[in-house]
Amino acid sequence: MFGLLVLASASIATVCLGLYLSKAVLSKGRSILRFVLLGLFASLVLGGILTISPGVSLAAEGVLSSGAGMGFIGAAVAAGLACIGAGIAVAVVGAAAMGVIGEKPEMLGTTLIYLGLAEGIAIYGVIVALLILGKI
Repeated sequence: MFGLLVLASASIATVCLGLYLSKAVLSKGRSILRFVLLGLFASLVLGGILTISPGVSLAAEGVLSSGAGMGFIGAAVAAGLACIGAGIAVAVVGAAAMGVIGEKPEMLGTTLIYLGLAEGIAIYGVIVALLILGKI
């Protein structure tokens, strides 16, 4: 029950943050970044509380070991940070690729390769998360 309450409050907070940011003026970049980072931190804290809480039904039944919660946190952090890093890399590489394609259209294939390499960071994070989950 406690886990459901934490999950519901995290969902409501995320929706409220999204509604606020959709009405925010885009010229206020720092305030938007501040709210996004605050939302990420709140999600991490609430997810940690949900994962470690003794109210998890599988842990209460004895199906999972006591360290399973930390394994779930490790998998989530591995996948989450890898996806954030891949998003930043794709943003930088994509912007540079658009500039190159604007000047030399024949470089499209090369820039797509670099963009694919930047997206590969997220795949590595998901693989590490699956490896962690496989050990639980």
